[in-house]
Amino acid sequence: MIRIETEADLLAGAQVLIARDARFGPILEVAGPLPLRRRPDGFGALLAAIVGQQVSTASAAAILRRLEAAGLDEEDAVAVAPEEDLRACGLSRPKVRYVRALAEARLDYAGLRDAPTERVIETLTAVPGIGRWTAEIYAKFALGHADVFAAGDLALQVAAGRAFGLPDRPTEKALRAMAEAWSPVRAVAARALWAYYRIDTKREGVL
Repeated sequence: MIRIETEADLLAGAQVLIARDARFGPILEVAGPLPLRRRPDGFGALLAAIVGQQVSTASAAAILRRLEAAGLDEEDAVAVAPEEDLRACGLSRPKVRYVRALAEARLDYAGLRDAPTERVIETLTAVPGIGRWTAEIYAKFALGHADVFAAGDLALQVAAGRAFGLPDRPTEKALRAMAEAWSPVRAVAARALWAYYRIDTKREGVL
């Protein structure tokens, strides 16, 4: 399995990507150096991914800061925290359920490190509140998988539509099919499109 662990891996992956789809040449010129965005795996990474669901990156970052300040960013603490304490940090009632379910699942994070992408996704999506998007974000940024693409991401859909001059924003199904051509470096394509989105819209597309 190819992994994205370093800036050199990103550079090498970008060359493979351009060879797969020459349209990424201009996109990468606009985007500039791609951010690595690697983060430690484990409970904290999934907590951040759940918090980031359907909110802006700024809002998600603020909630995560409040959770950390309250000591509610660890598995054991979240499992026993009163709902009102989690809500006070900015979590909605559904997300309170989701982060508690994650804490109670006691996932074998070490065992996921060498698992193939689809097994990671299958394991994570068995936890309430973790959908394919969240699982793919985890595989990409916490585990370094190079060939994963979160096609359900709105920013990626918007960026693809604009960068490729499409008449409409592609659906998740259409973008996932499009991304097959970018294997085995779909995670590099995602980083390129997120970077393009940030420059084109002046907004961050991923936490």
